[in-house]
Amino acid sequence: MSNKVAIVTGSNKGIGFAIVKGLLNRYDGTVYLTSRNESNGKKAVAELNKLGLKPAYHQLDVADRESVKRFAEYLKKTHGGFDILINNAAIAAGSERQCNYEELKEIVDINYYSLLTIQELLFPLVRDNGRILNIASDCGHLSNLLNKHWIERLSKKDLTVEEVNEFVKWYLDGRKDGTFNLKDLREDGDVGSYRIAKMAVCALTFIQQKELAARNISVNCMHPGLVRTDMTYGAGFYSPDEAARTPLYLVLDAPDTLKGEYVWHDGQILDWYDYNADWWFKISTLND
Repeated sequence: MSNKVAIVTGSNKGIGFAIVKGLLNRYDGTVYLTSRNESNGKKAVAELNKLGLKPAYHQLDVADRESVKRFAEYLKKTHGGFDILINNAAIAAGSERQCNYEELKEIVDINYYSLLTIQELLFPLVRDNGRILNIASDCGHLSNLLNKHWIERLSKKDLTVEEVNEFVKWYLDGRKDGTFNLKDLREDGDVGSYRIAKMAVCALTFIQQKELAARNISVNCMHPGLVRTDMTYGAGFYSPDEAARTPLYLVLDAPDTLKGEYVWHDGQILDWYDYNADWWFKISTLND
């Protein structure tokens, strides 16, 4: 039995569940299905068991530091480390126009800040030659941003995590005190929290790649496409199983040279820094 280990966060349903299923069919190692709610996670495991698939399970709330810490300690004790990490856990609110500040902050907390906790507590356990994939979005492409100051800051080749955090804080502080200019984002700031969080995820990805390059660990981010899941309220042009193909390619089949990239749902590598591109998320696609 191989001692290789793969982990998918937020994987009791949707794309995460499909990725776990795909890994179980192809990966020679242990595959962890994780979920914030243990009951939902166990139901997902039972569903896979019916297909003859045997995932490992561990509760994981990516927004809860203690939960991430417990999982890290368990992985270290049980396996000594792991080889593949797919950061899939996320939430969205459809249109955010009716959300209050606390709801907007929760979107940022789960979609972005949780990755900082994961970087701190789980990244030390990634084995050399491992692969990390941050599931982002077309909301995460830099073309979603219209504020010239932050376009220039985020485009810096020596960008730091502290500067990415400043970018997120700029948005949250502005939403809290009512001073944020919605014209600084596409579509008058709708889905603004999700856009900001996913742009921050992409920027963080490129920093993480630089930090882990010496150990030949690849870190990429991707837009999985508009997938028919609960999070999109059933809108989309991909089923979860179809959407899992490119993530599976990136962690199982992609060449070692594919590192620090922003990848489209069809596997195409796009220039994340091209802020004039037409790759930003359009609300109208939810109604197509």
